[in-house]
Amino acid sequence: MAHPVCLIENIEENKVKINQEALAILSSISQPVVVVSIVGKYRTGKSYLMNRLAGKRTGFSLGSTVQSNTKGIWMWCVPHPRREGQTLVLLDTEGLGDVEKDDLRYDSYVFTLAILLSSTLVYNTKGTIDNEELLRLQYMTELTKLIHVRSTTEDKNKASSEFIRFFPSFVWVVRDFTLELEIDGKEVTTDRYLENALKLKQGNSEEIRQSNILRECIRNYFPSRKCFVFYQPTNRNHHNLEKLNDTDLDPDFVKQTNEFCSYIFDSSKEKTIAGGVRVNGSMLGQLAVMYVEAIHSGQVPCLENAVDVLAQRENASLADKSYDLYQNLLGEQVVLPTETQQEFSSVHEECMKKALKLFMEHSFKDEDQRYQNFLMTCIQKEYERKCQENEQLSYKHCTDLLEKLWGNIDHKSYMRPGGYLDYRATVDGIIKKYKATPQKGLKAEEALQTFLKQKEDMESCILKADHSLTEQQKKLEEEKAHAEVEKFKAEVAKKKEEALNQRIKDIEKAYKENEQQLVEKMERERNTMIEENKRILEKRLQEEKTLTEEGFNQKAKVISAIIEELQEEQMKLFFSENYGPELKDPSFSFAKISRINEQKEN
Repeated sequence: MAHPVCLIENIEENKVKINQEALAILSSISQPVVVVSIVGKYRTGKSYLMNRLAGKRTGFSLGSTVQSNTKGIWMWCVPHPRREGQTLVLLDTEGLGDVEKDDLRYDSYVFTLAILLSSTLVYNTKGTIDNEELLRLQYMTELTKLIHVRSTTEDKNKASSEFIRFFPSFVWVVRDFTLELEIDGKEVTTDRYLENALKLKQGNSEEIRQSNILRECIRNYFPSRKCFVFYQPTNRNHHNLEKLNDTDLDPDFVKQTNEFCSYIFDSSKEKTIAGGVRVNGSMLGQLAVMYVEAIHSGQVPCLENAVDVLAQRENASLADKSYDLYQNLLGEQVVLPTETQQEFSSVHEECMKKALKLFMEHSFKDEDQRYQNFLMTCIQKEYERKCQENEQLSYKHCTDLLEKLWGNIDHKSYMRPGGYLDYRATVDGIIKKYKATPQKGLKAEEALQTFLKQKEDMESCILKADHSLTEQQKKLEEEKAHAEVEKFKAEVAKKKEEALNQRIKDIEKAYKENEQQLVEKMERERNTMIEENKRILEKRLQEEKTLTEEGFNQKAKVISAIIEELQEEQMKLFFSENYGPELKDPSFSFAKISRINEQKEN
């Protein structure tokens, strides 16, 4: 993209809709995406940072008036500067708190969409991180109303715990920072400065309670947090930063900007959804459509429903792509007719494995293996169709070859004394040439048997007309011809049986390959969930420790209960390989493991 385009438009009555041009761009991106959104009050320099992330000075609209320049959410897709095979998607959002907007709910929509779509959320402010600045993040306290993790009714604490699995990492950027980074007279890092600002306050007043709720929301929803402070870019008027070179800016500001960009490039992860599934551009576009449609219709975006719908669309499309891959590979790698069924089966097996691998690597939430089974059914039907085509081409090729070898032989010329033996010599010569001709395919014997059967009446007439043979000799010749026909029949039956057995083996191999790749996929998903749970557990344990140190023991107990659930889930994941059926029992507890082991041993 040479320049940004509007992704989500602000239309009449402060409603939003998807821009089809931007959606088409996203649909064309098959690479995993790293999505960085920036939100904050208007006129705080958000667009400047996003332009720098794009490696440009201009692009996203910068303004120097008291009006918000960016309307809706604008998108700029660029190759990731540090990682091959990934696309960096930058989302610049309309400034929050614009006095020209009548409906404050619109700010909530923009903030919510930025969270739902991004893998890193940058919150851009000016001055300091103080209580007033925190209160501007009031949208945080409403997130459980604005976003549902599941379609069923959720406990608030449970919902906040689940948000961690879906929410982006959080980067707080403080512009025009003029204070010393000190707490109690000691120099601190920017991250420590942020965490100190998010410490809960002691007291029971309504003001403190509201203030703590907001801090808790940030801590609960965004366990991965980072802070950057920027000094003023220049002592002069800096409303036209895009026109200034780095040499015109304060060296510290340039350094801070470069450090910010490096952190975003190195630390921002790919956008993922439930189960650690990597999102590509096309999937991001579909998610944007679903979330905007939900908001536009007055509904609450449900993450679980969105993932389910996305999974169905992606898995259906992926099954088609995998099937196309199988067809293309088969067409490229096999030349029909094949000499044997085994030759064709070997190519089929390799093509099937690659097609199945493509599906397994990118499919997700394929409940009851619906789309996987659909893919395998399509592959099996195509294989059977190609087997029939292989046989038909072989049969036609062999029939044409026999007709060519037979040529214009006049059977009447053999209706004479000694004609039968001459006729047999001619036929034997044709058979010999036929068998010596390569690449006839697996219907060679059947085509020959049919051809000779068609010539039986002619041969019988020639034999009867050959008066040089005695009746005894004629009888022996008839028996010899009959024995030859029976021999061909046996060969044809043997070939048919071999081909049938091979196709049965192919079905068994396909089933085993399908099962093996499914087991490997489930194991990868299990390991991903274990790692995800481990990450969340570490964050929750740290939060429990922090709350205890701050003296909020009751709140620490709530976190402790969530930790126990996570630990139970983690244990189930660890033991699921050996105790799969038992884990489905709601009454299962890990205290039963020893008893289960004893039963298995006995």
